[in-house]
Amino acid sequence: MVNDGWMTPRYKVTLTEEERGQLEVLTRSGKTAASKFVHARALLLCDAGPQRSPWKVADVAEALGVTSRTVEHLKERFVEEGIQAALERKPRTKPPKITFDGAFDARLTALACSPAPAGRARWTVRLLAEKVVELKIAPKVSAMSVHRALKKMSLSLT
Repeated sequence: MVNDGWMTPRYKVTLTEEERGQLEVLTRSGKTAASKFVHARALLLCDAGPQRSPWKVADVAEALGVTSRTVEHLKERFVEEGIQAALERKPRTKPPKITFDGAFDARLTALACSPAPAGRARWTVRLLAEKVVELKIAPKVSAMSVHRALKKMSLSLT
């Protein structure tokens, strides 16, 4: 259930004067990263403290060029984890995907240009991917990654 601005908000942002001041400094300094600026501005607009009338989630999202879901998640992080967690990016929960460098490309090229395995007329992308793992060139690799690497080097298996 996403709050589109007309329902009672799930998470109510109530800033202290100190937090409000901190966010205002971030939005006025001119040296704040764009995502941090948007988050700070959203929290200021959502503030339901005394003598404040918070904006609707949909209005905040539209004004800042983000989705209502982003604003809801931001409010949730603020309420549950605090202002720093709301302003910073969440740390990765899974490791980054493996990127292949020039050394990988060179070894893949050498492998693709070598004679095909016994009983095969030529290398296939899937065979190359399996051989790359077998030779410990990479811990794991998909056939699609091999295909992209070969395409990048303008190599054809035909």
